[in-house]
Amino acid sequence: MQLFAATEAKFRKVFDAYFEAVNRYCLRRIPAGEVNDVVAEVFTVAWRKVESIPDGNAALPWLYGVARHEVNNRRRSSRRYRALKDKLGGQADHPDPGPELVVLRNAELRQLMRALASLSPADQEILLLRTHEELDNSQIGIVIGCSPEAARKRLSRATARLRRAAGIPEPQTAVRGTRVIQEGGDQ
Repeated sequence: MQLFAATEAKFRKVFDAYFEAVNRYCLRRIPAGEVNDVVAEVFTVAWRKVESIPDGNAALPWLYGVARHEVNNRRRSSRRYRALKDKLGGQADHPDPGPELVVLRNAELRQLMRALASLSPADQEILLLRTHEELDNSQIGIVIGCSPEAARKRLSRATARLRRAAGIPEPQTAVRGTRVIQEGGDQ
């Protein structure tokens, strides 16, 4: 209990002494709307590493080092967010579906989830690797320990079993090898 009290006292002393300095440091580097979050992260790290904080005046440069790291993390995150937003900016806006469509989609999703749950764990795994993890056949083969061709076949069979379990008809395929028969029959 005394160890916790000492740790808390050290953290409180550092926080009280240097909060404003860390806050100003962050304000000079990132938008004001992000400062509170970054400062909170700095002091979260300080709490977790309170034993690593140097004593005396050396504590402030240590906190600045943590703040520098957190500011850089925030900048990287903001750049990724802006890049994604720019990338999606060209996407067409889709109106929200009406309540009837939402109810229909939810019912279809429940039916599909029940069908998926009825499959073997191996079938579930390969279907989830394709749909959730978005892996291709060679990547799925690596995960489950088979060739890409074997993964393709297993995925095809699992998909067919899922369709049957969900009551979804097989897609229609084109008929191969058809030929035109002239009037009067085949001669």
